Amino acid sequence: MTIPQQQPLSPIALSSFDLSPERGFLPAADPLESIPEEPILNQLGADLPKLLTARQFRTIIRDRNQVMGEVADEWGLDAYRCAMRTLSFVGHAYVWEDPDHPASHLPACLAIPWHRVSEQLGRPPVLSYASYALHNWRRLDPQKAIELGNIVLLQNFLGGLDEEWFVLVHVEIESEAGPALLGLVQAQNASQENKEEDVLEGLCSLATAQEAMRETLLRMPERCDPYVYYNRVRPYIHGWKNSPALPEGLVYEGVMAHAGRPQQFRGETGSQSSIVPALDAGLGVTHADDPLTQYLVEMRDYMPPRHRAFVTALEARLDEHRRPLLYGYVRDRQRKNPALWKAFCACVDLLAQFREVHIGYAERYIFRQHQSHASNPTAVGTGGTPFMQYLNKHLEETKCLVQD
Repeated sequence: MTIPQQQPLSPIALSSFDLSPERGFLPAADPLESIPEEPILNQLGADLPKLLTARQFRTIIRDRNQVMGEVADEWGLDAYRCAMRTLSFVGHAYVWEDPDHPASHLPACLAIPWHRVSEQLGRPPVLSYASYALHNWRRLDPQKAIELGNIVLLQNFLGGLDEEWFVLVHVEIESEAGPALLGLVQAQNASQENKEEDVLEGLCSLATAQEAMRETLLRMPERCDPYVYYNRVRPYIHGWKNSPALPEGLVYEGVMAHAGRPQQFRGETGSQSSIVPALDAGLGVTHADDPLTQYLVEMRDYMPPRHRAFVTALEARLDEHRRPLLYGYVRDRQRKNPALWKAFCACVDLLAQFREVHIGYAERYIFRQHQSHASNPTAVGTGGTPFMQYLNKHLEETKCLVQD
């Protein structure tokens, strides 16, 4: 029996997945601030914090037959993203305006355009991380970097320092991930070409970027208080899958494809960021099957399609022994080139540190808080799944990759 030879892997290029070393998963152009020729929807987005504060948003929507015109095929990606951002915020505002009585039906004036725009973007009609963070910022000075102190949000629910800071910390981390992705791809491609020095250089670049990402994540408590986050920020980002407050899901009125049936979609969560899945895939970190692992695979449906394709491409890069390509390469050279193995271990350790900081925040900002509404549970994440036990398990699995 002849064993088929493994086909050589093609080099990975960030540009093939709409990524860049300067911005990572952030869009190539700064997000549009408003939708051209859609004054009603633009105004709803601008007024949203005031309308939510007054508990008048549902009343305003019920009095309208239309919030935007037809979704045009020629709009272009930036306009679709802008519309998705505003529709996602106002859609969630309608559902969660009253936390004790969430809406189980979304009026057609919101549901129909939201569904149409989501189809254009290849994501479900629900607030996801892409609309909450990746496409929700502007620079105060367009000539300066995408970093804290020079970025603000384009859309809020209630507004205020804590909500702004919570999201903007994620935006800066996404920007810092650009050089990390470049280093990871360099190490991947160089290992395929057996260029040890280039692998080492890529790993060192990855580690430097990971350190910057960790330091930014550590800044979260500076201006985002756990009590304020849990009670003022978190309630609006829940979805309607595994939701104790909306057990049947949400009916999108007027959406023919749903035929009047309630839909269940996960809420916005940092698990929909592609950074950690890409690092797991590129470094070869695997997780035994558990509810969180299954959930994280499901979260890819909420990522922009090109981002999820990038993660899939990294996972497919295996050596002749069916091991993750980069991991197998450095492992085989552990004794001959200890500097290579040391650099790889440093990257894995930094990924574990990032996970550890995140677990600490999950405990302080959610798990320890006092639950006052069924719609905002402390034991379940905004994506609708238990988290503490499995987050710790995934941390240990990361550490185990480089333990002898």
